[in-house]
Amino acid sequence: MDLTSTAAIVIGLCSLTVMINLFFGYLRSGTRKFSLKWFLCIHAPIPLIFFARTSSHLGIGYIPFFVVAALAGQILGGKIEL
Repeated sequence: MDLTSTAAIVIGLCSLTVMINLFFGYLRSGTRKFSLKWFLCIHAPIPLIFFARTSSHLGIGYIPFFVVAALAGQILGGKIEL
């Protein structure tokens, strides 16, 4: 894989990570802190992101990018008011 395609894959998966976590962050904001539902809203996206990363053949060196994207999605999703 060349640098351009790797960058495109990382940017795409980071965008996907933010979008997934926006949804779960929104759900988390309506739950009681440290409840089971709160815990699941934080941890349920992790297997989805892991599967996407490993399917794309990206190494573990890219995990910090996905952690930052997941945190951003959770924080932004928690601030959404409909």
